[in-house]
Amino acid sequence: MAACAELLNQNDVAVIQHEYGIFGGADGDELLEIMDGLRVPSIVIAHTILKDPTPHQRSVLEAVAARADQLVVMSEAAKHQICRGYSVDRRKVAIIPHGATVPRKRARVRSGRQTLLTWGLLGPGKGIERVIEAMTSLQHLPEHPRYLVAGRTHPKVLAAEGEAYREARMQQAQSSGVAGSVYFSADYRNVAALSALAQSAAVVVLPYDSTDQATSGVLVDAIAYGRPVVATAFPHAVELLSSGAGIVVGHDDPDALASALRQVLTQPRLAGAMAAEARRLAPGMAWPAVGGAYLRLAHRLLAQR
Repeated sequence: MAACAELLNQNDVAVIQHEYGIFGGADGDELLEIMDGLRVPSIVIAHTILKDPTPHQRSVLEAVAARADQLVVMSEAAKHQICRGYSVDRRKVAIIPHGATVPRKRARVRSGRQTLLTWGLLGPGKGIERVIEAMTSLQHLPEHPRYLVAGRTHPKVLAAEGEAYREARMQQAQSSGVAGSVYFSADYRNVAALSALAQSAAVVVLPYDSTDQATSGVLVDAIAYGRPVVATAFPHAVELLSSGAGIVVGHDDPDALASALRQVLTQPRLAGAMAAEARRLAPGMAWPAVGGAYLRLAHRLLAQR
C-alpha cells in the first residue's frame, strides 16, 4: 500500500478510478489505506453509484469521497444519486462526461438487411431477451432486419456460470422462430473494428435490466458513433437521449420496445433526425474535450494547494 501511494506521490495529481471489485479488501476498502498515504491532490472518478448499496459499500464510497479532493461522476443522474443517497460534500462533486472516440470520418450504414446491434460483455442483466422477443414482430418487415449481439461473456459470469446466459438466449431465439434473424458474435474487436460495426447498424439497442444505471459507456459510444438508440429507461439513457438522439421505453413494456424499433427501422426521416442529434452531441464526449476538462480540474486543485 505504501509503495503504491508513494508511486502516486511522484506525480502532480493522483487520478483514481473507483469501481467495486477492482481494489483489494471488502468492497475495495484497501483503497482507503492508499489514499491515506497521498500527499498530492486526488481526483476520484466514481463509475458506479449503487442505488441500494450494502452498509459497507456505502461506508467505503463515503470514506473515499471524504479523502478525495474532488469526486467526478459522469452524468447528472449520477450526481443526483450520490448527493441524495450518500453522505458526501456536494461541493466536491463535479460532472465530466464519459469519454468516447468520435470517428473523424463517418461510415455509411450498409445497404441491404438492417442490423439492430447490442454490444458489450454479455451476462444476466443485459436484457437481450427483450429484443429477441421483439424480433418476433419485426422479422416480417420488408427489410428483414437482423439482431446482432456482439461481445464476449463477462469473465466473472463465465467463471461462475459458463455460457449459460448466451446459450439460453440462443435457445430462446430458436424456440421463438427467429433463429435466422438473431446472431451472436464473441469475436474480439478493437476500437476501429467496433466503430465500423456500430456505424453500420441501423439502430443500437440497450435493453438493460437495471433501473438505476447512472453511467453507460456503451451508450456514450453509440452517440459518439452517430447512431440512433433505443434503450430501456435507465437514468443515463433518460438523460442523454432526452434531446432526441434515441427513444426510451419502459423496462416492462415489450410492446413499446417493439414499436420503437419498428419506428426507427421503417421511418428514415426519424432515424436520420436521431442520428443527426447524436452527431451534434458527440463532440462534447470526444476524448480531447473530456481530457481538457480533467486538466482544468487538476490545475484548479493545484492552484488551491
